[in-house]
Amino acid sequence: MKVTWFGHSAFRIEYDQAVVMIDPFIANPTFDGDPVEAARGAPHVVVTHGHNDHVGAAAEICRATGATLVSNPEICDFLTKKGVERTEPINHGGELPFSGLTVAWVPAWHSSADNDGTYLGNPAGVVLIAPGEKTVLHMGDTGIFSGMELIGELYEPQIGLVPVGDRFTMGGRLAAIACKRYFDFETVIPCHYGTFGLLEATPEKFVEGMKGTATRVLVMERGVAEDL
Repeated sequence: MKVTWFGHSAFRIEYDQAVVMIDPFIANPTFDGDPVEAARGAPHVVVTHGHNDHVGAAAEICRATGATLVSNPEICDFLTKKGVERTEPINHGGELPFSGLTVAWVPAWHSSADNDGTYLGNPAGVVLIAPGEKTVLHMGDTGIFSGMELIGELYEPQIGLVPVGDRFTMGGRLAAIACKRYFDFETVIPCHYGTFGLLEATPEKFVEGMKGTATRVLVMERGVAEDL
């Protein structure tokens, strides 16, 4: 498996049989990338919730590459009006099998709307399950909540993509508590920090909170792929 972080919560996950873009806010204040180029070869774009810093360039990518949008029904309908032709709506508790990959939709504790106030469904995390590969949980934007224990029990994710920037999601201290109490991750990758002035500039509080555990904390460089 190869993972690329583009800053904020934008990731590219590459398996032998599948490639997925998640929350493609690629051209962000910390990574001035080309969204279409970043998503080249990815047949699926997953959007966890409706805030603009997560929807990002999803419509642009899907229009340019023909990728399928995977998100809740409200976001699928919203982006269909922006020219997205292929959608696969999903909601909490659902699992969607694709070629070489299954996408599972799990709760997140947050909000979800466009900047103009348009309601865009319930926020979510996403679990990626591929044969012979480590299971990935992208938590989306979320606070800590006890239902994380059930997500860990049901899917046993080995890789966690964890928001740590505080104010709008868990900060580093709470994110570390969530990872230690509710999951048994092999590797955790902090995200959703440093993008704007309102967020924590670094993941150091999370790194500090995870000390003494067997979990590897991987602080990624933006735009650089890592093999996991």
